[in-house]
Amino acid sequence: MSKQGKFIVIEGTDGSGKATQTKFLAEKLKSLAVPFELADFPQYGKPSSYFAEKYLRGEYGTADEVGPYKGSLFYAVDRYDKSFEIRKWLTEGKVVVSNRYVSANMGHQAGKIKNKVKREKFLKWLEELEFSIFGIPKPDLTILLYVPPEIGQKFVDQKGERAYTKGAKRDIHEADLGHLQDAAKAYLNVAKKYKWAVIDYRTKNGILSLQEVQDRIWERVAKLLK
Repeated sequence: MSKQGKFIVIEGTDGSGKATQTKFLAEKLKSLAVPFELADFPQYGKPSSYFAEKYLRGEYGTADEVGPYKGSLFYAVDRYDKSFEIRKWLTEGKVVVSNRYVSANMGHQAGKIKNKVKREKFLKWLEELEFSIFGIPKPDLTILLYVPPEIGQKFVDQKGERAYTKGAKRDIHEADLGHLQDAAKAYLNVAKKYKWAVIDYRTKNGILSLQEVQDRIWERVAKLLK
């Protein structure tokens, strides 16, 4: 019977390079002959992400109009759809690396709630929904990539065309700086609460290079895989 695999989530504020760093980590694991699989959320283009995509295009209204509870349900269903495959990979002893996960809702959706008591109530509800009701796997390590929202928004504009936005440069989260600022604060709060590893891009002279971020991610992953 193979040893249970490890589940790693690369999370981050918008424009922090989650997809790029997920790719770098995959290349590192491959070079070391570590069996791994990748997951990416939302699963754009798949039936399970239908409602999340419509939400991100603004077809249900603004992020605040939809609210944290309904917004979270759209993404939770998509993760549930993928959870069977993730669980299978982990049972096979593979390392699973996911670009975003439940942690994304903890940032973007919890950020909509200003009241601390109500935010804690939401986080408790979200954990119950995802890990108890849907029963999806819990990560062994969540790494938060933090870049200030004002900088992250500029990085978003450098991205290529994405099918789910249907021609728009930004989705409704990316277009709303206020939302990104609230989400960034929420990310840092929940990272402390759930003891995530945080890689803060800010330095005295600007921001970390891609290689510096990659090295810091690997430092944390290597400890997990020992």
